[in-house]
Amino acid sequence: MATKIKDLDGLRRSRCAAANTLDLIGDKWSLLVIRDMLYGKRTYGELLDSPEGIPTNILAERLKRLEQAGIIVSTAYQERPVRYAYTLSAKGAAMGDILLALVRWGKEHIPGTLVLKATKPGATQSKPARRAKAPRAD
Repeated sequence: MATKIKDLDGLRRSRCAAANTLDLIGDKWSLLVIRDMLYGKRTYGELLDSPEGIPTNILAERLKRLEQAGIIVSTAYQERPVRYAYTLSAKGAAMGDILLALVRWGKEHIPGTLVLKATKPGATQSKPARRAKAPRAD
């Protein structure tokens, strides 16, 4: 029987890299927050304005969790009231490859999905995903 491994903040349930990554970002919202930040969104309001409609309490909690994990960094840009800008750390930016893999899989296997393209920070535009063509049988 395998012994469970615990780290300082109790996130680890095994030595499995996939399990540990999912513990950090495997919920319904975290990768979407990271996606929006990769597209240039930086403020709470910009992140809240995503098409999926993340609830405010969940966005606040995900931002806190992602910052504790070292995936994002917050910097105060206003004092009264205090407001923060969020940026991806190098560790967070490296998740772009994960998102790209999910987009490619979705385009290939989920008919009718859209690919969001950022035109400027805070603005997105949808484009229909193209299905991969099946090889011709000659």
